[in-house]
Amino acid sequence: MKKDPIETLNLVAQTIFDKKGFNIMALDVKGISSITDYVIVAEGNVDRHVIALSKAIQEALHETGEKPVFVEGAANGDWVVLDYMQLIIHLFMPGLRDKYQLEKLFPQSEIVDLDIVVNHLESNVS
Repeated sequence: MKKDPIETLNLVAQTIFDKKGFNIMALDVKGISSITDYVIVAEGNVDRHVIALSKAIQEALHETGEKPVFVEGAANGDWVVLDYMQLIIHLFMPGLRDKYQLEKLFPQSEIVDLDIVVNHLESNVS
């Protein structure tokens, strides 16, 4: 991530929220994980929704010059992983998130306070 990582986390979280994703959580895993600095976990309603969230995130980050190093799961959509090196995004269907409980892999991590504008789309409509 070339720009401020918190700005990127907020952009991803806002994109997920705007596309009706839910249960968005970002973890600061610097010094805990050897593969990334931040992890975002979120959910979509069904597989097609998870795939759509994945595409929306990739488009939003592409506009800032970021491209994923690796994308996994976009074909079936039950669990999609977007790897941006310092940021890894996990998008789940609800049952799978409960099953794998990725948040518990990093018990020493800190939850990042995300800045999501709830009326973001409504305020842009005139």
